[in-house]
Amino acid sequence: RPFNPGNFLVHAVSNIICSIVFGDRFDYEDERFLTLINWIEENNSLQASLQAQLYNFFPTIMDLLPGPHKKLIKNIEKIDKFTTDIVMEHQKTLDPTCPRDFIDSFLNKMEQEKGNDHSNFTTETLSRTTLDLFLAGTGTTSITLRFAILILHKYPEIV
Repeated sequence: RPFNPGNFLVHAVSNIICSIVFGDRFDYEDERFLTLINWIEENNSLQASLQAQLYNFFPTIMDLLPGPHKKLIKNIEKIDKFTTDIVMEHQKTLDPTCPRDFIDSFLNKMEQEKGNDHSNFTTETLSRTTLDLFLAGTGTTSITLRFAILILHKYPEIV
């Protein structure tokens, strides 16, 4: 029977990224995790809107106009808060001798660069990098896997 592996792939890829970046994975039924996935998937569909694309070129003007780009920005802010909360939690429980994940490694590097005024290792950079890894990795990897499955299904002789 036909089936769509899209949700399963998005959840699996997101959990792998969570494991690397946050040092922990979520249960597939976890409300926080499902909410995070919903924000990401909603943004993927909103990015195709004309207003969201115009926002990339004319952000100052588009800030004054209503449209789906406003929802996209709110979702990114929610995802950013989600990742920032995890970063703050990691700062409280950090053991410099035993990094658990990407965030801990970044925090250790921030500590090493503490006296350097030109360092790019800041809490804001960590939050943005974590957000980028999560947003970019989830969508692109799951879509790539979806297409790979489709191609393997269409051309079984290449397996």
